[in-house]
Amino acid sequence: MRFVFVHGTGVRRERFDELFRQVEAGLLMRFPEAEVEPCYWGTEFGATLHAGGASVPGLRPLAAADVEDDPETAEWLLLLTDPLCELRVLAELGGGSGEDDEDDGAEVFRLPGLRSAGEAVRDCLGELPRDLDPGDELAVLLRETGLADGYRYALDTVADSDEFHDAVLAAEDDATAAELVRLTGRAVVAVLLSEARDTTLCTGDERDKLVDVLGDRLGGIGRGVLTRTAGVLFKLAQRLTPQSVLDGKRGEVTSDKASEIGDILRYQARGEHLRAHLEKVIGRSPEPPVLIGHSLGGIALVDTLALAARRQPPLPVRLLVTVGSQAPFLHELGALAGLEPGAALPSGFPPWLNIYDRRDLLSYLAEPVFPDDARVTDHEVRSRQPFPLSHSAYWRLQPVFERIAQALR
Repeated sequence: MRFVFVHGTGVRRERFDELFRQVEAGLLMRFPEAEVEPCYWGTEFGATLHAGGASVPGLRPLAAADVEDDPETAEWLLLLTDPLCELRVLAELGGGSGEDDEDDGAEVFRLPGLRSAGEAVRDCLGELPRDLDPGDELAVLLRETGLADGYRYALDTVADSDEFHDAVLAAEDDATAAELVRLTGRAVVAVLLSEARDTTLCTGDERDKLVDVLGDRLGGIGRGVLTRTAGVLFKLAQRLTPQSVLDGKRGEVTSDKASEIGDILRYQARGEHLRAHLEKVIGRSPEPPVLIGHSLGGIALVDTLALAARRQPPLPVRLLVTVGSQAPFLHELGALAGLEPGAALPSGFPPWLNIYDRRDLLSYLAEPVFPDDARVTDHEVRSRQPFPLSHSAYWRLQPVFERIAQALR
């Protein structure tokens, strides 16, 4: 019996040799007389950065003036992760300017019925209309940036938060209340942006304008005022999210992932070269082989066999095994080269065993996509590993090889 193993995306020679040893050992345990042929395609048909990554910001060394960190970018990246973080810090720092330490910890005397400076800000936030007139400046800004739908939610989220209530209690003097106004406006805008994510079209200037308009309606605060809270959080933001670090990470991630993502993109654009290679490998086999395709290898095999089945005679294949493959999902999308969207498998297509693991986010079901086709069988295995480890764990699972043997009996 002859087996052919076709690897998936991102695999290069050293990694392939390791995977092939695992696959070969598992097959030979059940088929001692079998021949297991490696089908390595990563170097010849896989993706590479032909210009050395020249298109990727962060790979090219920059002049010192170009890598200075932008404080606003760092701060807002932190705010998008935790929109209420500035209010939390303000509450922790407490009220007062810090110049008079004699009264630290003492309760500020206030006549009954008088609102504190912080309570005045709280009341302004509560009184902001949740339904804006269409011609209102704030309403226009929210519509233009795609944030209008989240406005009511953002106001209520901040107003009802423990962070805001604690900051209100801390704002006993005018200076701290002015800071509270600014940070409350930023918190509302941060909630808007974090909820909208990539559905918003909002520049930094528009973001700042939203903060200004909200600040005016909460009591007013000039932009650019350096506050104690901003100083604390900017230091944290610089540590966590400096742009130079992000640029470096982008270069590193792009280089590391170029083969994984690039192999998929290259196959979608120029997959005929790999399919022609696979057809040659299958055609020179002295007997109908068992084809085992992992991930993108399974996609390429499904395409190759489906295209070849349109001709007569079809490629002689005893069994197709796809493992952790996206072929069924791509067929649902209409993105398989070998099958028209919604088409059934052609008559010359071989029996197909599709092995998947629910914890492998790159594995999909084939049976529901090809209903009533007795040639297609799904089989679930469980690696008990989280993704992405689950995507490569198949070759250490004995049930994978047991199910292949069962299909061949």
